[in-house]
Amino acid sequence: MTMVIMTMVIYGRCFMTAAIAPHVVRNALRDRWDEALTLRAGRDEYFRFNEFGPDGGYSAKWVDFKLGPMPFPFPNTPARVDAVKYHDLHHLMTGYRTNFLGELEISAWEIGSGCADKTAAWILNLGGMAAGMLLSPRRIFAAFVRGRRSRNLYRYTFDEQLLDRSIGELRRELALDREPGPATVGDYVAAAPWTALGLLVGTLTLWLLLPLVPIGYLAGRLVRR
Repeated sequence: MTMVIMTMVIYGRCFMTAAIAPHVVRNALRDRWDEALTLRAGRDEYFRFNEFGPDGGYSAKWVDFKLGPMPFPFPNTPARVDAVKYHDLHHLMTGYRTNFLGELEISAWEIGSGCADKTAAWILNLGGMAAGMLLSPRRIFAAFVRGRRSRNLYRYTFDEQLLDRSIGELRRELALDREPGPATVGDYVAAAPWTALGLLVGTLTLWLLLPLVPIGYLAGRLVRR
């Protein structure tokens, strides 16, 4: 139960109601974004599609997640914003959704492909991967393996030049345009310590946050007045 609750804080975004978007095809498990779109255009459509607001919430001072029925605001730190800017582009290229399981999958994929120097991404993704391995191990392990066979954008410079590149071009560059192939013994060996570390990080993070829920709720209401 602890890890299930922990997944609700991943990037402060889960269970969004999607609008209709003309440049995405939704199948049973993933979204397929038009590869001719630039990352900038795709991201704008992704924000609208997932109802994240014009700038994806990057400028917000607080981000909400819910522990049960109680909304709990926490500060939208520069480290989180830095990680989320890349994370949003990863959704476009991998097709993982912003719903509950989709966020667990992309967490595992980002751990598999590495989060470079993005500390916030490591912390958020470790908890998500561990929760996913408990709730839907086959899908989450498949995403982790896919990450080990591909790369992500965390080592790229986030600038206008990156946003001008097309989704299709970067999918090919990052080896996301191909199937990862069957898992190997090495994949199972690699997944075990990451899952164990994720259980530890996720549990510690949750128990550190729980006492702050009333304080965060009141502070968020005061700040937003």
